[in-house]
Amino acid sequence: AHLDCDAFFAAIEKRDDPSLRDKPVLVGGQTRGVVAAACYVARLYGCRSAMPMFKALQLCPHAVVVKPDHAKYSEEGRRIRGMMEELTPLVQPLSIDEAFMDLTGGARLHRAPPAIVLMRLQQRIADEVGVTVSIGLSWNKFLAKTASDLDKPDGFSVIGRAETADFLADKPVGFIFGVGPAFVKRLERDGIRRIRDVRKAGETEMARRYGESGLRLARLAWGQDSRPVEPNEARKSVSAETTFATDLSAPGDLEDRLWALCVKVADRAKREGVSGRVVTLKLKTADHRIRTRRRSLDAPTQLADALFRAGRDLLKPEVTGARFRLIGIGISELGAPSGDAADLFDPGALKRAAAERAGDAARARYGGGAVVKGRTLKPGPAPPERNGRNGRNGGRDR
Repeated sequence: AHLDCDAFFAAIEKRDDPSLRDKPVLVGGQTRGVVAAACYVARLYGCRSAMPMFKALQLCPHAVVVKPDHAKYSEEGRRIRGMMEELTPLVQPLSIDEAFMDLTGGARLHRAPPAIVLMRLQQRIADEVGVTVSIGLSWNKFLAKTASDLDKPDGFSVIGRAETADFLADKPVGFIFGVGPAFVKRLERDGIRRIRDVRKAGETEMARRYGESGLRLARLAWGQDSRPVEPNEARKSVSAETTFATDLSAPGDLEDRLWALCVKVADRAKREGVSGRVVTLKLKTADHRIRTRRRSLDAPTQLADALFRAGRDLLKPEVTGARFRLIGIGISELGAPSGDAADLFDPGALKRAAAERAGDAARARYGGGAVVKGRTLKPGPAPPERNGRNGRNGGRDR
């Protein structure tokens, strides 16, 4: 089964503020940010998630823009995941509001077939959390995901094994999850417009023309997907980013924003018990061009100090007068923490690490503002922020 919360962030905001119930709601940064979630009323005007906020407001000028509250969304996402885990230990989260479940063998335990079990879950989430979810049930992950998108919001769809081939045959190639607009155009230029056309070409020809993507498409055209539900799938990265209220170019301003993001990433890494060897800096210029710069560390880290120093080194060559609208930082090649490493060329590294750990303990005991860096106390309004994706496969903001 695949469970997907419907416009999750916006639904939570409408639940908590009934005056928003019938209004178009956009969750995200003000005019400079992007849409993290668009409710279904806003979608009637063409608004969607990941759209620049200014474009969404051009489509729907009377929309209510709500600043994201990621802590609240995470808490409610964990409540829903806990309900899923009461049904089966085989739950694979894809994001805060989306997950696969394997219900094989659960009919005897729950004294009901999977469809009934899932409908009960759907009703329980509506009653206890106050949001709707859409659920797809089938015989593999690809088809379960496909089914959950068929009848949103508050939908429940089933694709049986026997009906799979006929169900898919006349669908356009873009119907298959993961086949993006550029690939669709290429396929259509080659005369492949429907899934039945993919089948006619066959696996060998599709692989010859389009490589691994063609082979994947050829198999999905018949509904074939052997991937298991993996509850312990490793997170691939931890990151955060922020969009500025006005473009920034001064090194000090950019470093101040970078430090705040490094603290966020480090806090998440520590909370989840991971460290990363590769640091990635992301910048978006005023004309929306994205720059990414990476550095491999000598040893994995989960410390804000180490992350900031690497990020600052990556930032310096980019600050040559260009104006930036966004900055982000993240770590990847994750593994278990192995202790804070000494650095022959930086004798103070271990002292700073010990100070950061002590600060973490103080914040855990006395609150987030107990210990802060001086650079975070500069006057002026804080910029609107949006968190970057935490790198699970297929994860996406709502």
